[in-house]
Amino acid sequence: MMDKNSKILITGATGFIGTTLVRQLLADGYRLRCMSRSNPVFPPGFEGDPKDLWENPNCEHFQGDASDPDSIRKAVKGCRYIFHLAGYAKNYSKDPSIYKHINIDAMRNVFQTGKEEAVERIVWTSTIVTLGPTMPGEIGNEDTPRKTDKYFTEYEETKSIAEKEAFQWIKNGLPLVIVNPTRVYGPGQLSEGNALGRLIDDYDRGKMPFLPNRGINIGNYVLVDDVAKGHYLAMEKGRIGERYILGGENASLKEFFQIISKITGKKHFQIPMLVPGPLIFSYMQLYAAKIFGIYPRITPGWIRTFVADWTYSCDKAKKELGYSPASLEEGLAKTIDWLYKMRKAV
Repeated sequence: MMDKNSKILITGATGFIGTTLVRQLLADGYRLRCMSRSNPVFPPGFEGDPKDLWENPNCEHFQGDASDPDSIRKAVKGCRYIFHLAGYAKNYSKDPSIYKHINIDAMRNVFQTGKEEAVERIVWTSTIVTLGPTMPGEIGNEDTPRKTDKYFTEYEETKSIAEKEAFQWIKNGLPLVIVNPTRVYGPGQLSEGNALGRLIDDYDRGKMPFLPNRGINIGNYVLVDDVAKGHYLAMEKGRIGERYILGGENASLKEFFQIISKITGKKHFQIPMLVPGPLIFSYMQLYAAKIFGIYPRITPGWIRTFVADWTYSCDKAKKELGYSPASLEEGLAKTIDWLYKMRKAV
C-alpha cells in the first residue's frame, strides 16, 4: 500500500488518463505533485469541476517538462512514488523528432532521476501497440512475442524502443512496473488523447459513419476510469519488472458502433469501405498538413493501425492486481451519458 503521507509525482497529469488518475488519488486522500508543461485548461462540459482537482490542498501543480533533466529533478525531489504518464501520442507532428524527445528522452530523465532519488516505485505508461498486432483468431497477452519489426506510426516505434529500454532499467535495479493500456475512451477531454471519445460523438451525430476495411478488424477497448484504476493497482500490487495489459473488451469497429446504436436507440448509417479509400483520404490529409500546415484528422499510419487486429487479454492484471474493467456496453453507456450532458453544457 502507498503511504498517504508521502508525496506522489504524476507526469502528464493534465492529460486524458492523467486527470482521471489525479481525481481517483485525491478522492482517496493522497498527496500529489501534478506535473505538466502548461497550466491546466479544460473545455466547457469537462467531466467534473477542474477546480476540485487543481485547487485541492493535496494537489500541488508543478509546471515543467519531463524532457528537461533540471525540471524533472525539481519535480521528483521529495516524492516517494512516480506515475510517469507523459507521452506524445498525437496523430501528427511537423517535427517527427518530438516523438523521440518525449517518449524516449523524457522517460530516461524520469528513470535516471527516480533512481538517483531512490524512489520506492515507478509506474510507467506504455501502450498496447508495443506488443504489435495480433494474427487473426489469436488472443495476445504480455508474453506474446512481437511478430514484426515494422511500425505503423512514429508513436508506435518510439514507445517500442522506450519499452525495450525500460526493461534494461529494470535489470539495473530500477523499481519499475509497466502498464500497457489498450484503446482508451470515456468521459474527459475531447482532445486527441481521447480520439475515441471524439469518434463516438461524431458517429452519434452522423458525421463519421465510415468503416475502414468494412469494420471487421478487432481492437480492445477500455474505459478511462478502469485504466486509471489499473495504474493505481499497479503501484500498490504490481510486481517489479512486470508489465500489465490494462484492457477491456475485444470488439470489431462494426460491433463498437452497433453498441452505440443500441444504447442511443438511434439508427446510424454505416458506410463499409475497403482499405484503399481511407488510405487515399489519409494521404491527402498528410499532404495538406505538410504543404499548407492543416492539421490532419488521420494519417496513413493510423489507418494501417486500425485495419490490423489488436486482440488482447488483460487476465494477468485481473489475477495479480484485482483489475476489473467494465464491459464495453457499460463503458459506452457512461460515455454517451456524459457526452449528452456536455452538449447541454456548451
